[in-house]
Amino acid sequence: MVEAMWDGQMSAVASVRAALPTISAAVDAAAARLGDTGRIAYVGAGTSGRLGVQDGSELPPTFSWPFERVVFQMAGGPGALLRSAEGAEDDAAAGAREIDGHAIGAADVVIGLAASGGTPYTVAAITRARERRAVTIGIASNPGSALLRAAEHAILTETGPEIVAGSTRMKAGTAHKVVLNLLSTGIMVRLGRVYGGIMVDMTPSNAKLKVRAVGIVAHIAQCTSDQAQAAFDAADGGIKLAVLMARGVDKTTAMQRLAAAKGHLRRALEATGS
Repeated sequence: MVEAMWDGQMSAVASVRAALPTISAAVDAAAARLGDTGRIAYVGAGTSGRLGVQDGSELPPTFSWPFERVVFQMAGGPGALLRSAEGAEDDAAAGAREIDGHAIGAADVVIGLAASGGTPYTVAAITRARERRAVTIGIASNPGSALLRAAEHAILTETGPEIVAGSTRMKAGTAHKVVLNLLSTGIMVRLGRVYGGIMVDMTPSNAKLKVRAVGIVAHIAQCTSDQAQAAFDAADGGIKLAVLMARGVDKTTAMQRLAAAKGHLRRALEATGS
């Protein structure tokens, strides 16, 4: 039994490969649109909505993405994260209304998830978000479904029948989590919140992460641990700022160069001749 379920999970991951070109296009479109104020919104019901919340809630600690720039739109409201809200997914009017309530607009990116691709709440939300000129991304496992037709970027993961019939938390859920990993991480890379595969925008909120942050500064700046620690402390825990300071740039100039580079460490380093 367990082996059969494992085989299903592996096939779910493999199903994402065919969607890679569409995912790449969605990453580029989203990164180009978000700018300095745009938000990333996740819309879904049931398992799909919970996957969106999981992905979005990890953006602030991992990439220092401002929490106020993440929107969670769950059918049935926040309470449906813990308890199933039966019937909420069928409320198309609520899906569209809540997009209006969040004042979704042209600077925003809205990601709608539905294994079937036919969830009325999610389809209506994506349709309304597109009318409001947001970048819209639909993720579904049913070809030709309404959600994929409604979204500007239609990401299909053909996972096939579930080993437990109808349990879309299995293969479809796994595939959609992989897609979200690729989407959100790709967007953050495009926005300069990753440098050489390193999370230079993470929030060092505990002792373990502070040690890791100092190590990152030492690695990128190619300096000693003591020098990295001193720069990290002087930068008030800002990894990118500490890297520039460890390279010999004074704090004020380093802040100015990061601002001019819109937070891109690579561009700021190039401006210093490093």
